[in-house]
Amino acid sequence: MRFTTAITTAVLATGALAAPRPGLAERLEARGVLNRQSIPAHKFDNSGKENGVLLKEGSDSANVQYSKNWAGVVREQPPASGVYTEVSATFTVPDPTATDNSGDTQAASAWVGIDGDTYTNAILQTGIDAYISNGQKSYDAWYEWYPNAAENFNMDLTAGDVIVATVKSSSPSKGIAIIENQSTGNSVTKSLSAPSSSATLGGQNAEWIVEDFNSGNSMVPLANFGEVVFTGAQAKGSDGAYGVNNAAVLEIQQNGQLLADVQIQSDTQFTVTYQ
Repeated sequence: MRFTTAITTAVLATGALAAPRPGLAERLEARGVLNRQSIPAHKFDNSGKENGVLLKEGSDSANVQYSKNWAGVVREQPPASGVYTEVSATFTVPDPTATDNSGDTQAASAWVGIDGDTYTNAILQTGIDAYISNGQKSYDAWYEWYPNAAENFNMDLTAGDVIVATVKSSSPSKGIAIIENQSTGNSVTKSLSAPSSSATLGGQNAEWIVEDFNSGNSMVPLANFGEVVFTGAQAKGSDGAYGVNNAAVLEIQQNGQLLADVQIQSDTQFTVTYQ
């Protein structure tokens, strides 16, 4: 859940902090994307209405739900310890292609997070965006504590870079977001605090998501991101580690068309594929 206005957080950083870059808002405006934000998963019920859960037919897909903006895996039940305190995964920055000849900005986002699905008061998340506009491709790495605004990491990215994304909470009101670019050796870390007493973490959800995000009240058209393979997908609680088996699978469906499919390969690996 991301916004383009500024927020104040405590900052820790290693690597990729040399020359200043244009701010996230300026770069988004240059791409024709204003008021960029993520929103909670908009699921469909069995009548096709939003905010419900529509399950795929067939016992092998019993845990698959349809959403218009999220595709990936969500652990919707808290661990035996009561809360999730860390979520991480490795994925490759996708190479987006346009789905039409309009030249309009299209994009896709890949991220990991704590909360924001069944628990909507807050979300601690970090990830990357991939854009294509008039044939030009660009990328951002970012972090956020919803409902406060998103901030961008000062990190250069390109398609094919291998990224390790991690969020950790030390308490309901304290956490960190980490992006490691294994292809360049750079890493960045941000220390964050809950923006208000009503926006503390519940630790009820752990998630690994590819998102079709919003600009204002409209969705930015989803770029053809090819596929995003999440490996090493892991969530931690005080009683141990959890993978993606037996978690809820979300697939993007818009206007009756499946746009993003999810296939789980193991307890720590799954693939989100553009259809």
